[in-house]
Amino acid sequence: MRFTVNGTPREVDVEPDMPLLWLLRDVLGLTGTKYGCGIAACGACTVHLNGAPVRACQTLAGDLEGAEVVTIEGLGTPAAPHPLQLAWIDHQVAQCGYCQSGQIMQAAGLLAQNPAPSDAEIIEAMDGNLCRCGTYPRILAAVRDAAGRMGG
Repeated sequence: MRFTVNGTPREVDVEPDMPLLWLLRDVLGLTGTKYGCGIAACGACTVHLNGAPVRACQTLAGDLEGAEVVTIEGLGTPAAPHPLQLAWIDHQVAQCGYCQSGQIMQAAGLLAQNPAPSDAEIIEAMDGNLCRCGTYPRILAAVRDAAGRMGG
């Protein structure tokens, strides 16, 4: 199947029922997307598929033909970080950091659709992304800050 990952056209020969998570991590070597629960309940594996956040653990390779996938590796670069990545650093969001790529990708999806979300809208959009360290107040502040940096 042919699809684009982080702006790069890719062609892979994998079983159509392989989860996108394992395709990204094991086949393409993009390990920023994390395995959390395997049942789309935690959000650690959130990536963008055709511009919308999805859970990579439940998205199948067979559904990727012609699709565009963006992972945390494609959101920003060390030289030009995404405003969310800068806000995450400035607000010291990460503790263990395991869930953070999924958190950032979920927040990026929100800001793409709603550049100036209220606190209630941020909380609602981020509700399915779990953080065992409990950094939710910092996540809220970082998303709010990134929205401002992006002109929202």
